[in-house]
Amino acid sequence: MKTIRQIADEIGVSKTAVNKQIANLGLRSGLRKNGNQFAIDEHQEALIKQAFSEKSQTEIENQTQTENHEVSDLVCVLQATIDTLQGQLEVKDRQIEKLTEALVAAQQTAAAAQALHAGTIQQQLITGEAGVDQQEPEQKKSWFSKIFGGR
Repeated sequence: MKTIRQIADEIGVSKTAVNKQIANLGLRSGLRKNGNQFAIDEHQEALIKQAFSEKSQTEIENQTQTENHEVSDLVCVLQATIDTLQGQLEVKDRQIEKLTEALVAAQQTAAAAQALHAGTIQQQLITGEAGVDQQEPEQKKSWFSKIFGGR
């Protein structure tokens, strides 16, 4: 035979919790009084411990369900975030593709302009139209006079 305190200590709850469980199970009338303490027989002890065990199992299941629900909610939020980011990434990929096409076109235009300019310079060199050295002697003289004062 054990006391309420001993059972409470064994299962890690308060005396009040054990007393409430005794009342819930309807065991109060079957307890024997030993001085100022109740004496609980083995059968009653087993019923009390089983009730706490079932209560603990229910709490664990509820907690597990709550955690599963929270994890499920988190997964939904993360999936929505992933979907949003993938959509943004697709937009960025299209923008990069368009910019790459524009850059290639600009490079081709620049290459064509350089080739045209090089061709123009080459033609001027061949025909003698380019530069100060090909100017008329009179123009050279006036240019020289301006810089060196008429010598």
